[in-house]
Amino acid sequence: MGGFFGVASKEDCVFDLFFGVDYHSHLGTRRGGMAVYGENGFDRAIHNIENAPFRTKFDKDMQEMKGYFGIGCISDYEPQPLIVRSHHGTYALTTVSKINNEKELQQSLFDRGHSHFLEMSGGDINATELVAALINQKDNLIEGINYALEVIDGSLSLLLMNEHGIYAARDRRGRTPIVIGKKNGAFCASFENFAYKNLGYSNYKELGAGEIVVMTPDNCVTLQQPGEDKKVCTFLWVYYGYPASSYEGTSVEEMRYRCGAKMAERDNVKPDIVAGVPDSGTAHAVGYANQSGVPFSRPFIKYTPTWPRSFMPTVQSQRDMIAKMKMLAVEDLIRDKSLLLIDDSIVRGTQLRETTEFLYENGAKEVHIRPACPPLVYGCKYLNFSRSSSEMELITRRVIQRLENGNVTDEVLQEYTDPDSEKYETMVEEIRKELHFTSLRFNRLDDMLESIDLDNCKLCTYCWNGQE
Repeated sequence: MGGFFGVASKEDCVFDLFFGVDYHSHLGTRRGGMAVYGENGFDRAIHNIENAPFRTKFDKDMQEMKGYFGIGCISDYEPQPLIVRSHHGTYALTTVSKINNEKELQQSLFDRGHSHFLEMSGGDINATELVAALINQKDNLIEGINYALEVIDGSLSLLLMNEHGIYAARDRRGRTPIVIGKKNGAFCASFENFAYKNLGYSNYKELGAGEIVVMTPDNCVTLQQPGEDKKVCTFLWVYYGYPASSYEGTSVEEMRYRCGAKMAERDNVKPDIVAGVPDSGTAHAVGYANQSGVPFSRPFIKYTPTWPRSFMPTVQSQRDMIAKMKMLAVEDLIRDKSLLLIDDSIVRGTQLRETTEFLYENGAKEVHIRPACPPLVYGCKYLNFSRSSSEMELITRRVIQRLENGNVTDEVLQEYTDPDSEKYETMVEEIRKELHFTSLRFNRLDDMLESIDLDNCKLCTYCWNGQE
């Protein structure tokens, strides 16, 4: 998905920028970037981080870059920040976005005289370059940023830096977060609120949906008031968010405890131990164990010294292989045991099937699987949760296609999202058999939403029930 961090400081900002961006490394795999503005103008560095962490790749840049304004990012796809020269002057731009109407927007810009876009190695254009082109259609930056937020179908949050300060704009439906931190002589903008705490910043504000602010070392001023309509991505709590984060006032870690407890209340199996798939499944498992009284244990451990990042690499076949290589069995906790295992979700099912087989190979008697969210039936339209080429890569859709002999309509899909329906139960049983689990029970949508202290109407649930 990606994440970003920005600093406006009376003193050199590069130290804060470097570590603030690094704290977003769990959100992307492909590239990292930093851009600064100071007495010598703009400076920028972008590196591939697929085979080495952000800190390693940018350590030399941190020693050499100087500036009192800075923005940086961890990107799961396109190189950024970009430095753009336009009628607005020169600015640096970084985004977290998913643009569904990319081709239509490109054509619209060509029709209005835009000359070209540069293709990346895969043949796509850089989404951040497209956002810059949209901003440049208007007479001033605020109108341009607002225009980009309005015309993009999908989601867009951004940081834009020029000689006057750093502009931060949150997605118009609030699908992705931006939080502002403050300390003496500096303000920062971050995707994750924990990222600035160890740098001496305290919470200042969380931007509302569609809100635009500008930060200087002395102030953070709202330039566009937030809207009322909000649809925050629920996966921020279930999967994306680092345990120390909170969104909309709800702690990620606490939400996962509550989520696990809800699952335990509805369950009827009596395993010997409860375990979580590291890392995002662990907190759910703690909540389940606390509620059920079944001991929490760690029957397999992630080898983090050389494989610290769960998203690496981006090629699916390699990800599956690395997911298996990273897990080390604690055989004494597995052999002859009935295990209940909680993962954040089941997408394709490949990794969890291999994890289950891994546990059986190490002597497990039973493996009960409890995903912490409902079955994923729809591909996400709003975040780059997965760059799947087709919804048929979802194990649920493949099973539904098979059960319905290819006659899948929206009405049929809705039946499969109802946890009280016969079709739902049949789908779950087919998934269980295909992935070789002893038993399978998904978390219910209503229970999961209740675990978040936010009005349900402000949460996006599209990937589970097709409703925005």
